[in-house]
Amino acid sequence: MSTIDHTKITTLGELKRSGYQSKNVKDELRENLLDKIANNIDTFEGIWGYEHTVIPELERAILSRHNINLLGLRGQAKTRLARQMVQLLNEWIPVVEGSEVHDDPLQPLSRYAKNLISEKGDDTPIAWLHRNERFYEKLATPDVTVADLIGDVDPIKAANLKLSYADDRVIHFGMIPRANRCIFVINELPDLQARIQVALFNILQEGDIQIRGFKLRLALDIQFVFTANPEDYTNRGSIVTPLKDRIGSQILTHYPETVSIAKKITQQEAQLDARQADGIHVPELALDLLEQISFEARKSEYVDAKSGVSARMSITAFENLLSTAERRKLKSSDTETTIRLSDFMGVIPSITGKIELVYEGEQEGAGSVAEILIEDAIQTIFPNLFPKISKLERKEDVNPYDELTHWFFEGQGMELLDEDTDAEYQNKLDTIGPLERLIQEYQPDIPKADRHFLKEFLLWGLVSHKKLSKQRFTQGYQFKDLYGSYIRDL
Repeated sequence: MSTIDHTKITTLGELKRSGYQSKNVKDELRENLLDKIANNIDTFEGIWGYEHTVIPELERAILSRHNINLLGLRGQAKTRLARQMVQLLNEWIPVVEGSEVHDDPLQPLSRYAKNLISEKGDDTPIAWLHRNERFYEKLATPDVTVADLIGDVDPIKAANLKLSYADDRVIHFGMIPRANRCIFVINELPDLQARIQVALFNILQEGDIQIRGFKLRLALDIQFVFTANPEDYTNRGSIVTPLKDRIGSQILTHYPETVSIAKKITQQEAQLDARQADGIHVPELALDLLEQISFEARKSEYVDAKSGVSARMSITAFENLLSTAERRKLKSSDTETTIRLSDFMGVIPSITGKIELVYEGEQEGAGSVAEILIEDAIQTIFPNLFPKISKLERKEDVNPYDELTHWFFEGQGMELLDEDTDAEYQNKLDTIGPLERLIQEYQPDIPKADRHFLKEFLLWGLVSHKKLSKQRFTQGYQFKDLYGSYIRDL
């Protein structure tokens, strides 16, 4: 195929003389995948965390020429995997010009193509279809009909052509016949009504379709890919058993298994303005913390685990985080800035819109659950950077945080305002001597640009372990000793 110049072939006769050989879509996918594997070329670029799990299974299904069902919770790149399969198709294929069903000129299916070839022979005009135009996608919703997918009798066509309803030329083909020689994806398959799923039986197995009493033997050439959410099986519907039986491979997807993989996904997918990327420094710890929030949500008692926590939550949260810092930078007239931990309050709208709460979570409220998740993420990461804080401590134990908590006990606390300039923010943290000493002792190699974020992280970490108190007021946060002010009042 690669040796044929499609720009010079415009008729059936020229196509025959070129030596072109027809291949069905599943053979195309298989042969091009074999070529990529043999040459050690990545098949699915930009899909992180599936290298040893989902992608090998998907490749095996393609090599087996199977129709495929990708089963997994929301935000697990199911549709992206299906779309990337297009790159395994041949770049160009010939079709009979004017055909509704992408008729192969050497193996025509439709009456239109057969009649045209019978009339014009080798002069039959040929068009060329690019692989990017060979992807069809339909979201399964309860209102989808058999006519949408398979087709129906078109009375307007019958009137215009002055044909009887008994003539098969009055048929208007649906999406599936029009996706002949293409990849066809049905997203959220369980949402498709059972009677509509039944209409797919013959197409998947025998290849023929029936429309309003017309039995058309169309050997449709389609690579089907279905996506489904396990939760849909109980909430909204199910995949009928005979249809599942006709799907060759069911592949389970999953969420990123490590924070480092999750970070790669977020960095790749986030839609950033150049001014955000260039003028805002994001400490590595901030990126870790952002991803850890999603990991905490997936195991939180307040979040419905069966609904899942999409990877989109981290992506939109990262965009909100940068926008929070950008807005602050503009209001304080700084030319550049660094992400602060207090900026994480700006990601709460991204969290509340992406998680489904159980009853206990509803009682807490979505905003409160989001704040709890942020604190849980801090608490999880904290022991990786500083000495672990035990809930129960003996008197003889040396507590490395005593000097810091004593600083707050002796003073009036500290306020970090949302719109502090970078200089004001850094100066306030630098006035707390014990903070600097803890960092020198436990994180001496931290980059200078990340130092103040780590200082603020240390304060939030002590708050999450009930060593300090933190209060939100209109303009920012106030950090104080847990009991000192109460004792002084007494």
